[in-house]
Amino acid sequence: MKNRTAIVFGGTGLVGRALIDELVKSDDYDVIKAFIRSRINIQQASKINAFIVDFGDIESFARHIRGDDLYICIGTTIKKAGSVKRMEETDRDLPVKISAIACKNGVRRVAVVSSIGANAGSASYYLRIKGEMEKGISEQDFESLAILRPSLLLGEREEQRMGEKAGKIIMKFLGIFLTGKLRKYRGIEARSVAKAMIHILGKSKGPAIYESDIIQKIADQ
Repeated sequence: MKNRTAIVFGGTGLVGRALIDELVKSDDYDVIKAFIRSRINIQQASKINAFIVDFGDIESFARHIRGDDLYICIGTTIKKAGSVKRMEETDRDLPVKISAIACKNGVRRVAVVSSIGANAGSASYYLRIKGEMEKGISEQDFESLAILRPSLLLGEREEQRMGEKAGKIIMKFLGIFLTGKLRKYRGIEARSVAKAMIHILGKSKGPAIYESDIIQKIADQ
């Protein structure tokens, strides 16, 4: 599992930035293809190939979505998207479309960041969208599929989200009381999610869902 090419979508987000940093440090990858909307805030390294893409026309870049391992860290908010429909396009349709192109191009392994509570039948539009995204990617023919469902992501975002900072402080405090079956609801560092994604694709085969507490255990190995 050495000398691999990683394909990253969502590399400028909280998990994505940590992921690229960990991939750069990994001896398992020689090339990192980062598909982003802008070069702003993506680190520079000799093995990073940055592709500036229009996510509304991803098919025009399909020939470049080739490699060994696909990492999808795409996510938005209703405030940024502007509507549930636009959020569906970003959080559900785009990851499914990317995975379908990658699968057709011979990519065999994929790890995708979803959310705790994701469920295609949920009354919550956010959890429904994430669940439908999981279902769409699961229908692709990958050798290994890792769906990661983190709880509240901890770390410094480049943009501040309303109420999120206070929520993180509260979550860190409450985390000590979340034990047993409730442990998966503890907040988790974005870097831990990134580390777990890399570890899972390097070791596991077949489709699997990883809840937040299991993600933390894998990251701590």
